[in-house]
Amino acid sequence: MPLRETHGATIFGCEGHGVTNWEKSFFRDADPLGFILFARNVDTPDQLRRLTSDLRETVGWQAPILIDQEGGRVQRMRAPHWHDYLPALDQMEQAQDPMRAQYLRNRMIAHELHAVGIDVNCAPLADLVERQTHPVLRNRLYGSDIDTVVAAAQVCADAFLAGGVLPVLKHIPGYGRASVDSHKALPRVREGRAALTARDFAPFKQLNHIPMGMTAHIVFEDIDADAPATTSPKMMEVIRHDIGFHGLIMSDDLSMEALSGTPAERAAATIAAGCDIVLHCNGEPDQMEAVAAASGTMTASARIRADAALDQRKTPDDIDFRSLEAELATLLG
Repeated sequence: MPLRETHGATIFGCEGHGVTNWEKSFFRDADPLGFILFARNVDTPDQLRRLTSDLRETVGWQAPILIDQEGGRVQRMRAPHWHDYLPALDQMEQAQDPMRAQYLRNRMIAHELHAVGIDVNCAPLADLVERQTHPVLRNRLYGSDIDTVVAAAQVCADAFLAGGVLPVLKHIPGYGRASVDSHKALPRVREGRAALTARDFAPFKQLNHIPMGMTAHIVFEDIDADAPATTSPKMMEVIRHDIGFHGLIMSDDLSMEALSGTPAERAAATIAAGCDIVLHCNGEPDQMEAVAAASGTMTASARIRADAALDQRKTPDDIDFRSLEAELATLLG
C-alpha cells in the first residue's frame, strides 16, 4: 500500500521504555515516516516488542523502526538478552574468513532485531579507514581499501535483507577523512574533488543500489565550503548524480553538534538541500515539535523512494541462531 500524503518528512526518537501519552498525541499528529530507538529505549525483549508494537499502533500502520546495531561500541541491544559483537574492524582483522564472519554476524543481528519488531538497521558503513580517521569511527569500519569495504558492506546488506531487516548505507558520501567527531564539532575535508571521487565516494557508487542511505555531517571544501553534506544542495547533487544513489536519503541525527542553527533551522536546511527525511533522535519534545513543523510532509518523490525501500521488507529465512553463533566463534578463534 503506498504511503499517505500526510506522512511527515521525519523519523523521531522517543524518551524511554514505553510511549508516553504526550508522545502518542504528538506522533499521531506529526505522522512521522518512522522511529529510531537507542539504549535508553531498551530493557528486555518483551519490553522492546511492546514498544515497537505501541509505536506502530500510535501511527496506525507498519511504520519502519530503526536502530544502530552495528556491534562493538555502537550496539544499543546488549547482553544478557542479546549477543555482544566485536567492533567491525577488529572482527575483519581477526576472522579466518572475514566475509563469512561478516555475513554470520549481521545475519545474527538481523535475527535479534526482527524478533523484537525492529526492521531497519543503520548499517552498513562504507567509509574508508584513513590515517586520520577519528577514533569514534575507526573501528566501526571494515577496512582501508575500496574492494574490501564494498564486499563487506554488500555482505552486511545481504545478511540484513535475508533476516527481514532493511539496511541503511552510511555515511554518504564518506566520513573516513574526518579527524574530529561530528557529534561534537564539524569535520572539514580539504582534499580535491578528483581525489574524493576516486576514493571516498567510490564505495558508495558501487553500493548505490542499497534502498536507504544516511548522510554525513562533513564539509568537503572543494565542492561546498559553506555547508556540510547534509544541508548542502551541491553535495546532494553529487550524491544523486555522481554517486548515483537514488534510494531514500535521511540525514544523520540533527541533534549532533556538527550542525549550526536551531533544530528547526537544521531541519529546514536539510529538506531544502534535497534530503528526503530528517532524522531527529534525542526525544526532546520541544525540539521534535519544531523539527516536525519545519520539515513538512514528504515530497511525492520521497514517498516513491520510501515505498520502494519498504517493499523490500520480507519475512526472514529460518536460521539456527546457536549454530551461526558457534560458527562465528570458530572463525574468530
